[in-house]
Amino acid sequence: GWCPLSPAGAQTTQILVEPPWTPAVLWDRVTLTCQGSGIAGATSWYKDGQRLGQQARDHFTVTMNGSYQCYRPGTGLSPPVEVSD
Repeated sequence: GWCPLSPAGAQTTQILVEPPWTPAVLWDRVTLTCQGSGIAGATSWYKDGQRLGQQARDHFTVTMNGSYQCYRPGTGLSPPVEVSD
C-alpha cells in the first residue's frame, strides 16, 4: 500500500524566488512564494530563525536582508533563502 511517510514520495516545502537570480538582492523587489502541499494560507514565514508576525499568505515581499524560510503544516520548513542588500 501507499505509505504517506515514505521519504521518496514526500512532498517538501520550497521557496520560489522572483526574480530568480542568485543571490537574491533587495533592490530587485524580491518576492518569495512558499510552495508545498498542506494548507495554503497556513504558511508561516521566518527571518533569521524568528517568526514574522502574521504572514499567513503564500507570497511575501522582502523588505530586509536576511535568511528567509517558510513553514507549511504537512510539509514542514523550507530550506533557507538568503537575501542580501
